[in-house]
Amino acid sequence: MIEFVTGKLSDIDTEYIVIDVNGIGYLVYCANPFSFRKEEGETLTVYTYQHVREDAIKLFGFHNRSERRLFEKLLQVSGIGPKGALAILASGAPERVVQAIEEEDERFLVQFPGVGKKTARQIILDLKGKLPEWMPSLLDKNGDPVPESAFKQQKGNEELDEAVEALRALGYVDREIKRALPKLKDKEMTTDGYIKEALKLMLQV
Repeated sequence: MIEFVTGKLSDIDTEYIVIDVNGIGYLVYCANPFSFRKEEGETLTVYTYQHVREDAIKLFGFHNRSERRLFEKLLQVSGIGPKGALAILASGAPERVVQAIEEEDERFLVQFPGVGKKTARQIILDLKGKLPEWMPSLLDKNGDPVPESAFKQQKGNEELDEAVEALRALGYVDREIKRALPKLKDKEMTTDGYIKEALKLMLQV
């Protein structure tokens, strides 16, 4: 699997972007290609998912790993393919999508192209309670809801993003990580530095 593609954004279309990597153009399908417009002509990193079928191999691109994970979760639902998953992500409000799943709000889910009542019910059955990363109901140490924005890494802060991944690999749950993030996001550190600082902060809770 191709984890990410780093290169110059050379073209933007209604369904995809093209990234020039040392003279090779990678066509990457995106939920909202024009969300990359301000980076046109510049070097950027796009996190990717490689979808393989008998008749095609396609790359799907995302701004961050979190967005890609939600895409992968949606693909696990019977009746949802890459095109349908991208249409859901194109709403630009993953937290609202997750809220609809948790509240079994079928009326919200059927608004997306290709999602009928049967598919909406399947999404709820398959994913309800399994998307903690995007659930705004996680509580901080005072028992108050942690704003979803507090869990989003700064754009371009790959070190912090990697540190969060490492903390999850170490067994820490999103609730614990969320408590430390507000004190980390404004700092400039290496990945190891973020991990050490996060561990220190979580031990103080």
